[in-house]
Amino acid sequence: MSTIPVLTIDGPSGSGKGTISRALAARLGWHYLDSGALYRAVGLAAAWADIDLSDADALLRCTEESHVQFRQASDPAEEPRILLNGVDATDELRTETAGAAASAIAALPQVRAALTTRQRRARRMPGLVADGRDMGTVIFADAPYKVFLTASADERAQRRYKQLKEKGVSVKLDSLLREIVARDQRDAQRAVAPLMPAADAVTIDTTGLGIAAVIEKVLALLPESLRQR
Repeated sequence: MSTIPVLTIDGPSGSGKGTISRALAARLGWHYLDSGALYRAVGLAAAWADIDLSDADALLRCTEESHVQFRQASDPAEEPRILLNGVDATDELRTETAGAAASAIAALPQVRAALTTRQRRARRMPGLVADGRDMGTVIFADAPYKVFLTASADERAQRRYKQLKEKGVSVKLDSLLREIVARDQRDAQRAVAPLMPAADAVTIDTTGLGIAAVIEKVLALLPESLRQR
């Protein structure tokens, strides 16, 4: 077992993983891993190369050849910019289309295996906050601190709707809700690393909770020595 501490934050789309994980990483002074961005990047790279998402061999080559770089914002709690093969693709990666592509390719064992080593390299001192869907069950199964965030599908759709509208993206709430429910089903039913809480994870329902309240709930699970920096 590694001596480098890891806090895994898993959960479905819209549960607040990214916002909470970035804030916790900034609070603790740890590194941050957005594993979902890696899958979205592969999906986007595949779209740029006109690769069919059912072509496992082509997607594996695309995964191995894609270079993803995270550029930290000046405020550690803000979303980092993401460069895909040298191109800033941050905004495109946050679209619902990219999310659907990520969910589709995440079901492919070859792609998951290719990204596993890349994700585990993010474990560096003084610690790591890892945000995803299988961080606590697969990638960092030995992590000492594990959280599974969830929220009702309706609330997650409302959050995503507000987020996209603030970015000027035209979107319908009912369509978002359908996409979230469909993605939940795909992620939970896939044969490899299905979305589920780790046996030793603490589940936190964020429905009706503000960001600050969720952060405090997670911090309360950590030893005081880590919370004081």
